[in-house]
Amino acid sequence: METSGHRGLAADSMSSTVHSTGIAKDHLRSSQEHPPWPEANAEALNFLNSLKLQELQMVFFSETLVMVCGTGEPQGELTIEVQSGKYKDQQGLMSHCLFVHAGSHSILDKTICGNSVRGYLSWKLEPLEQHSHEFIKFPILPMERKTSLLKRDDQLTMIRSVREGEEVKTSKTSFPCNSNEGFISEAANMVLLRVMAWRQMVPSNARFLALDTEGKLCYSTYQALGFQTIQVGHQEAQAFIVEQTVHSEEGIPMSCQFYLLSDGHLVKRVQVGSPGCFLLTKMPILREEDEIESPPVFRKKPLVWEEDMELYSKFLDRKEQLRLGHASYLRQHPDAQALISDFLLFLLVRQPQDAVTFAAEFFAFFSNCSPFPVLRSSHPPSPFRSLDAEDCANLDSDSEED
Repeated sequence: METSGHRGLAADSMSSTVHSTGIAKDHLRSSQEHPPWPEANAEALNFLNSLKLQELQMVFFSETLVMVCGTGEPQGELTIEVQSGKYKDQQGLMSHCLFVHAGSHSILDKTICGNSVRGYLSWKLEPLEQHSHEFIKFPILPMERKTSLLKRDDQLTMIRSVREGEEVKTSKTSFPCNSNEGFISEAANMVLLRVMAWRQMVPSNARFLALDTEGKLCYSTYQALGFQTIQVGHQEAQAFIVEQTVHSEEGIPMSCQFYLLSDGHLVKRVQVGSPGCFLLTKMPILREEDEIESPPVFRKKPLVWEEDMELYSKFLDRKEQLRLGHASYLRQHPDAQALISDFLLFLLVRQPQDAVTFAAEFFAFFSNCSPFPVLRSSHPPSPFRSLDAEDCANLDSDSEED
């Protein structure tokens, strides 16, 4: 059974299972012998390039569906989980990625089938690493297939192991990375469907790449089939229907229909030609996109502190505190008050044009570091002019005369 609508041993479809018995004839050819690889078109590439991180984070959830046939009795289940993960590349560097894990098991005509997929994807849904395991336990000739996809340098390597009874065949194929742009793996398909459900649209005429049942690169297309009301438990839900078709170059096309809720939850999955389907039995709580509110604007209000009783009271308390502090200092240092009185007396007697320079020269006298005669600024018209040697001599003579 396939968990994503991808080609494989369809545990939910005996017709698909019979078709997939051809996996023993593994005719994979090396890239040197292969004709030109198929290419995804611009519509598909543009859709993948439009994916946003915030959008992908909305599809992080798990879901479980049950397998039912004509009798309506459960015959198995399907579980799909998408979450954020970390991936270590061949250089040992860790990076954030998408992690997809899906598994299913069912019983059809007393035959046990199963499938599991574990994949790491980049934020553009490029496969970093994927491992899948499919099996059908026929009583006489049990079948099993294991496929691994590994991205190494500039190539995507696929290793396939097919077992029929006691016979095992293994093959290895490498695809140049530039030839698999737009490639949708089984893990990527599950994420892509959820994104389409969020957008409620399918890219028009988009042609992606995928692997057919023989592990060969081929085209994959998606088509929107409209909406349908489906009964989920005791509730009704509007489902967006997407049909995926894998166009194998050598076999018949394989189609699968996905019925999706607005947040990406899968409520029904039908493989065309299969006697059974997967159904959701309990309505989930639909996720809604978080609305980003604009930050609040705090307008500056004029502060009239005199009218604020609390602020005005603090002002008066502080004013009185400073007054008392100043008065206490002057009482403890009477020389300071005498010094200020002398300065004011000299200032009023001399009445200089430049009171600032006069003050600087007056107090410099008490530090014994004045380079010029004391209170010289009360005589010259411009105390800030530069002095040369002759000026200094004249100043000295003027001082002596004074």
